[in-house]
Amino acid sequence: MTGTDTELEAQIAEWRSYMLRRKAISEADVDELEDHLRERVGDLTESGLNPDEAFLIAVKRMGRMDELSREFAREHSDRLWKQLVLEPEAKESADAAPRRDLVVMIVCAALGVLAIKLPALFGLGFDDSEEFYVRNTGLLVLAPLAVYFAWRRRLGAVMIAVIAGLFAVGAVAVNAYPVDTDSQSIVLSAIHLPLALWFVIGLAYMGGEWRSGPKRMDFIRFTGEWFIYFVLIDMGGGVLTAFTAGVFGAIDVDAEVFISEWLVPCGAAAAVVVAAWLVEAKQSVIENMAPVLTRVFTPLFALTLVAALVAIGVTTNAIDVERDMLILFDLLLVVVLGLVLYSISARDAAAKPGAFDWMQLALVVSALLIDVLVLVAILGRITEWGFTPNKSAALGENLILFVNLAWTAWLYFAILRRRKRFAQLEQWQTDYMPVYAAWAAAVVLIVPPLFSFA
Repeated sequence: MTGTDTELEAQIAEWRSYMLRRKAISEADVDELEDHLRERVGDLTESGLNPDEAFLIAVKRMGRMDELSREFAREHSDRLWKQLVLEPEAKESADAAPRRDLVVMIVCAALGVLAIKLPALFGLGFDDSEEFYVRNTGLLVLAPLAVYFAWRRRLGAVMIAVIAGLFAVGAVAVNAYPVDTDSQSIVLSAIHLPLALWFVIGLAYMGGEWRSGPKRMDFIRFTGEWFIYFVLIDMGGGVLTAFTAGVFGAIDVDAEVFISEWLVPCGAAAAVVVAAWLVEAKQSVIENMAPVLTRVFTPLFALTLVAALVAIGVTTNAIDVERDMLILFDLLLVVVLGLVLYSISARDAAAKPGAFDWMQLALVVSALLIDVLVLVAILGRITEWGFTPNKSAALGENLILFVNLAWTAWLYFAILRRRKRFAQLEQWQTDYMPVYAAWAAAVVLIVPPLFSFA
């Protein structure tokens, strides 16, 4: 790809980011608008214009939204466009789409509840079959979400077969491997299998277009929004649980079994699908929340990491690399990276660098320094005691995070110096997604046999 092509792709990415923020335009509509835009740019460049001129003229012509809206409304009668621009009697048929989505969501949420409770019919209860649920919870709760997106994206038979096959591989790996309940491998599989399957969910969400950078960024945005809704639902569920226990306790009825075996697991399984439906149906709400959340938590996390670095420097204490501490630090780094990714997805690519971008750079650099200290501690323990499944997985994860954080810091610095475009940072993050997916899959499929299922 030439420099001119790269510049054109960056301009189109900025245009797409702007269009996605318009409440009346769905993601599918933006995809089709982008196809129209590319066709117009191609026609204009063939007529002798350079790409910059072609892009500006094409965007100006695409700006006549009323005419284009009517065209879209005629072609896509089940979309919001029809509610906006067609005759009132035509709106009734457009209202059917949200109702269908609601019904499908309810069905898939019910599948999640069924999946989490069905094993009990075969004697695999929560109390006496803990190992089964440690191995399979990720499979049980994410499979209905894959079904939901397979329907939403109208996936073809081949893509459905691929997604089902990947779930089957995960199921065989976590259940067929001869690992003991107290082994390191079963804990690693329990943590990494849901992560690997989340990227399989990404295939369904992207409609199989996994090579598309914009589609990957949309999935990153969806992941952040899904997490927010899921946490909110869980908080509401916590209040409901407390009230349930209190109300039944007041009449001397023990509701512990109902809460522990039905309310909590079934509610959590259903919430996985409900949160995804809310992202799709109520996207504009989170679009308004995202900039606020990132601007609140970015400085807080940056201050926390800086304080941790100062404390390490003052006390000269090394980082504890026992399993629990490794998980804690890795979760911290993942949360920081997630915050950066969500901030990137919510940022206007055309906006000029500002103070918040400097804060983002400080956050990334602080996380990078923490990661270096963790890597030093892990390598020290490996040198002294040798490789174990935990230390090997932690080493790989922290190396992957180090590479991402280091290049992200460099790109942020270059952006602040006006030497790079923000679109290049977006492209770096979307291009790096397969690395996380490959590593999560490797920990589930390769690490256990590599260490004799220890």
